[in-house]
Amino acid sequence: MKYTKPPLSVDRQIDLLQSRGMVISDRARAARYLTHINYYRLRAYWLPFEASDSGSGHRFKPRTVFDDALTLYIFDRKFRLLVLEAIERVEVSFRTRFAYELSLKYGSHAYMDASIFHNAEYHRQHMETLREEIDRSRETFIEHYNTTYDDPPMPPIWAVCEVMSFGQLSKWFKNLKHRGDRQTIARVFNLDEIVLGSFMHHLTHVRNLVAHHSRLWNRRLVFTMTLPKRPPELVSLFNKKADRYIYNTIAMLAYLLTLISPGTTWPGRMRQLIEENAAVNPASMGFPDSWKSLKLWDKAS
Repeated sequence: MKYTKPPLSVDRQIDLLQSRGMVISDRARAARYLTHINYYRLRAYWLPFEASDSGSGHRFKPRTVFDDALTLYIFDRKFRLLVLEAIERVEVSFRTRFAYELSLKYGSHAYMDASIFHNAEYHRQHMETLREEIDRSRETFIEHYNTTYDDPPMPPIWAVCEVMSFGQLSKWFKNLKHRGDRQTIARVFNLDEIVLGSFMHHLTHVRNLVAHHSRLWNRRLVFTMTLPKRPPELVSLFNKKADRYIYNTIAMLAYLLTLISPGTTWPGRMRQLIEENAAVNPASMGFPDSWKSLKLWDKAS
């Protein structure tokens, strides 16, 4: 079928929303938001307010107002920023442990040794990608190495792990040949290496969504994470019935942050953000009914 829908001016966009039953009392205010926020970006936030019957023609439920969608949009923006803050802390810690543990065991250029990796072809591909990232890097520590040393031809692991993309780093970790090496890194986080590797891969997907300002709060996630099977107090934090929603991600982030930084206020600030937004249904994010009773979220903000 050929696409025939014409582009609409902001005024026509407002007319269309009103024709579908959305209440817009201040056209100038709505126009200001639609001038700076793409109609189809906002559309994701007014979908929950559309009538559920298939013949509705995208009509809105009675008494739906423009601010209903805007409130969800603003919440999601604050939510993404809070998630990004946690991802940064966890990612930096993971990079640090990867470099530290491998360098102590295998030396300053451990990553160049193909024998400690499971798949030689993957290692070759990862090295090629890493060389490209090093060549593009303008980091002072990379330039210093390149102008000072020529043997080995690439910087030490504690330098190169800082210029790897997060996605590449998770692949390097997964390709380590010896489970013991992965387990040594994972032990710092009190996780099994399979759980840690799965979560880091999952987190690269979430990080990309956040980096592109994509809707996060009620999104069905493509890449799920392997949930821990022990200890019981950790297992109890997660919602197995909602594995494609964001709750399990933020529960793991909260758990790791309390381990990395025992005085963190992040879990409390996340709880406060959700509680202050009555329009947001935690269940649509995968939160279990009893989430407030979990010790994880009982943190002073």
